[in-house]
Amino acid sequence: MATKDLLIAELDVEANNTRRTLERVPTGKDDFVPHPKSMPLGRLAPHVAQLGGFGLMILTTPSLDFATANFTPLKLESAAQLVRVFDEGVGKVRAALESMRDDQWNEPWTLAANGKPIFQGTRFLAYREMFLNHVVHHRAQLGVYLRLLGAAVPATYGPSADETLGF
Repeated sequence: MATKDLLIAELDVEANNTRRTLERVPTGKDDFVPHPKSMPLGRLAPHVAQLGGFGLMILTTPSLDFATANFTPLKLESAAQLVRVFDEGVGKVRAALESMRDDQWNEPWTLAANGKPIFQGTRFLAYREMFLNHVVHHRAQLGVYLRLLGAAVPATYGPSADETLGF
């Protein structure tokens, strides 16, 4: 099986879990933070939504420097908006994955800030660590926010306290 096929299957699972989490983000709670060092909900939820498309940069370019990147943070409007942005990004990543050859996964990829490397490794590691694991990490944070705000937390890798699998 080609690497891309394994990663597409994984992307589909993680995207579904993330979409279900984004669907539950409440409006009007933009300033909520569970801890003074935490991001406000109005920044975290849009970040998760926009991360849905970050893998495209990894799959189609050799590097990214935040100093030269053209990026506009999304403003939280609604859960539907978050899901739409996330799904659009994931759709582009999935399409790019379809065209990846196995030899491309070994190409170098760099993430930098003002020329200083934050990450240097293979495209495969960049895709997994800087994109997919990054989405999962922030989705988990978002789950904590949902719990503290009284919203139902979706089941991801097994049942949650709000959703059981019938056992």
